[in-house]
Amino acid sequence: MADLRVLHVDDDASVTRLVVKLLAKEGYRVTSLNDPTQAVDAVVSENFRVVILDMDMPDLDGLRLLEQVKRHDGGIQVIMLTGVVTTTAALESMRLGANDCLFKPLAEGIELAAAVEDAFERIERWRSRLTYLAERRKAEREMFAAT
Repeated sequence: MADLRVLHVDDDASVTRLVVKLLAKEGYRVTSLNDPTQAVDAVVSENFRVVILDMDMPDLDGLRLLEQVKRHDGGIQVIMLTGVVTTTAALESMRLGANDCLFKPLAEGIELAAAVEDAFERIERWRSRLTYLAERRKAEREMFAAT
């Protein structure tokens, strides 16, 4: 996996700085936004495949932003972060298509790094399956053309 870029959206600049620090140690390149209204444009223009969203932000909360990201591309892997530990929030984020929901504070970031690694592995599995499918279809077309 060559493109280990992650978009992180959180209105708290201290949290975005912490996430950059934690994930950079693991080899990820993190782009941080503190304005959630810029997130969808960044996803579209820079083709992020893994996005980390804070749930509680002004102007555009993380759940609505999750819906917008998934509407753009359902294959984008989204990890939600929240400081408000409720079952309802976690379940709602999963219902809307989030791959994981983690709770602040992040401490040393082991759980976050594992969630990001899992997201990239999931992307790689899908790419591998799609490549296999394309090769199989090509071989079938060639086989039918030869008969």
